[in-house]
Amino acid sequence: MGEKARETLLVAPQDERWSLQTRRLEKRNETLHLTRTGTVLGAAALTVLTIPANAHAAAIACGGGTSTGRVAVNGCISAQRGSAGRFPTRDITAYIKARNTGAKGLNVSYEAFFRVVDGGHWEKVGSGRAYVRAGEAIGPVEVGSTTRVCGPVKVEIRVHARADGAAWSGWSPAATKQCQS
Repeated sequence: MGEKARETLLVAPQDERWSLQTRRLEKRNETLHLTRTGTVLGAAALTVLTIPANAHAAAIACGGGTSTGRVAVNGCISAQRGSAGRFPTRDITAYIKARNTGAKGLNVSYEAFFRVVDGGHWEKVGSGRAYVRAGEAIGPVEVGSTTRVCGPVKVEIRVHARADGAAWSGWSPAATKQCQS
């Protein structure tokens, strides 16, 4: 009375022929295939919409995480090409990503510092404050930037943050070669 076909047990009603049941199964599989195809195409369209239109847009690279209270923090960096006359430059930008793991929203203060790795000293490039709702994340949010004449050096930023009433977090670093293409 039954036959296993395509992982589905087919049982035809007593007055129905097997060929009709097979056609119904094939029609259902076509519908599922079209639904799956539509989902994949929809996801691809959303991905294309989120790609920046500017071909020279800088990629943002994030470093290791740290936390303070209920807030997890990541420091991020980007290096955008530019020029000052005939000299190539890089606009080094520091970002922060913050995630509130608690049950209440809170204000988060943050600071970013920059330096050239070989012998440079830390310079503050910016600070800010943001409200992060419960269970949500912000970022990457630009904290500050600096423009440097291009050189074969590695640069890094470090970011730290603190939630209202909490201590400053540890440092979250991120680094890049200043003149990578």
